[in-house]
Amino acid sequence: MAEFNYRGRNVAGQPVTGKLTAGSQQSALEQLRQQQVTVLGLEEGVAETQSSSAGLWQRIAGEKVKADELILFTRQLYALTKAGIPILRAINGLADSASSAPLGACLSDISHSLVSGSDLSSAFRRHPHIFSPIYISLLQVGESTGRLDAALLKLIDHLEMERETRKRMKAALRYPLMVVTAIIIAMIVITVFVIPAFSGVFEKLGAELPLATRILIAASSFVQHYGHLLFILLVIGFIGGRFYLRSEEGALWWDKKRLHIPVIGSIFERIALGRFSRALAMMIAAGVPILQSLNIVADSVGNRYIGAAIRRMQSGVERGDRLTNTAAATGLFTPLVLQMMSVGEETGAIDQLLNEVADFYEQEIDYELKQVADAVEPILLTFMGVLVLILALGVFLPVWDLGSVATGGK
Repeated sequence: MAEFNYRGRNVAGQPVTGKLTAGSQQSALEQLRQQQVTVLGLEEGVAETQSSSAGLWQRIAGEKVKADELILFTRQLYALTKAGIPILRAINGLADSASSAPLGACLSDISHSLVSGSDLSSAFRRHPHIFSPIYISLLQVGESTGRLDAALLKLIDHLEMERETRKRMKAALRYPLMVVTAIIIAMIVITVFVIPAFSGVFEKLGAELPLATRILIAASSFVQHYGHLLFILLVIGFIGGRFYLRSEEGALWWDKKRLHIPVIGSIFERIALGRFSRALAMMIAAGVPILQSLNIVADSVGNRYIGAAIRRMQSGVERGDRLTNTAAATGLFTPLVLQMMSVGEETGAIDQLLNEVADFYEQEIDYELKQVADAVEPILLTFMGVLVLILALGVFLPVWDLGSVATGGK
């Protein structure tokens, strides 16, 4: 038995929240349906008592499962389900053959849950670090409708689309990151090794050094004397920053700020909105109610700030507003996208139009990713030019004066 936290509305339309105990999520939904409660959110509070030691170790260690491994597992599960293999037998077979230790431990725990009487979606829900809310919800829809293979096929498309988006983003940022890393390494080498050697020569000759040279020597001296303190401060700041960004407030702040990063901020926004459109279309096409779909998608877009805007959309739809009106109120969608949503609502083909919206965002992402290199390259070249100029003024100008200094100004 497990304890579930639920949120919904009663027959009078008033919001209600509470807890109940049930053997599975499906059983909990049935209890709430008998109580005439319209469910808006249902989460498992206390996990079932039976758990394998491997699954517990995995949750403590927090190991991740790679996207390729998850896609391969989903493909294999789809093939076995399509062939008519019982789900428990399929899960056991995949657990034994899993190439990833965390995934194998997770599947073993899912198998134990199924043997204890849990339904499939509840067993998968015990591992939120591996399976997203969309993944679990589509499994639940496939399980309840008897079309698990169709749900798995939709999940494969969804996971592959997410993987391709991440690959394109990494490819676009690879060159700028390599250049910035090379610049940082070069600055460290020059500051720690090159400038001290030149400063010793200049001091022996007693030459009057240019301002740029004095600045470089002062910076090098500061790093040599206080470099360890600077390193400690950087480590403390990095650790403190990570702790803050992992908090709810810090994550919300960062997700909002990164949408306004020059050049790449709009890409992050379009990726999140594309995920929202594609995932919502997939949920609606699978038969998930719109309010429940918005609640699930809000946790799956990869940006808490946009997720909060989607929850405001959910509240608007809950009050009886149209989806298009609530989307317009967020200020995140362009007029073209809002028109497409409106047509979808009017024609009853909202899932198809949302897929069109997702395709539109995909095209926008591709275009902007191609523009990233064109926009970043001049900035990096300008920065490197300024850096070389400073080094030339600070290091080579005094070298050119060495002859006159050595001969006493003759």
